[in-house]
Amino acid sequence: MINNKEADMTRHKFKLGQSVDFALARPGMPTTGRQYEIVRLLPVENGECLYRVKSKGETFERVARESELSRRAPI
Repeated sequence: MINNKEADMTRHKFKLGQSVDFALARPGMPTTGRQYEIVRLLPVENGECLYRVKSKGETFERVARESELSRRAPI
């Protein structure tokens, strides 16, 4: 049987290791370019899937809402 946390994780649109574009919706928090990697799936909050993302150009990770992410177009 799947518990609520596991069910929430199956709703995520993006997968671990996937490259995504990150368009930050919060003013005052600049990003170092747009390409990020999904490093962790986080639980749903307020009806929206959350992710921990990391840019190669930053030494820290960020939390992103699914609405702030888009699939990275292949080069």
